[in-house]
Amino acid sequence: MPRPAWSLHAYLFIEPDEQLDLFACREVRVHLLPRQLELGQYADRTLCGGLLPARPRLLPLGRTQLKDKRLCLECLKVMQLQQQGA
Repeated sequence: MPRPAWSLHAYLFIEPDEQLDLFACREVRVHLLPRQLELGQYADRTLCGGLLPARPRLLPLGRTQLKDKRLCLECLKVMQLQQQGA
């Protein structure tokens, strides 16, 4: 069965650890990252444009992570726009 052009499989979920990276979010937020990094894009950025932590803990994205109250709203908005093909 062919996979649809857009799916949750296209993204990774960055789980924060006990130490927040100084260059990433200053709040305890979880972010989304495209699974397939594209050439010509910043490879060290989340969907919202924030820097990745020094040692990110990357997990597959599932529907439960989309309901996480710590999820960055900008990352979610970018993902939803990509889902709509905008």
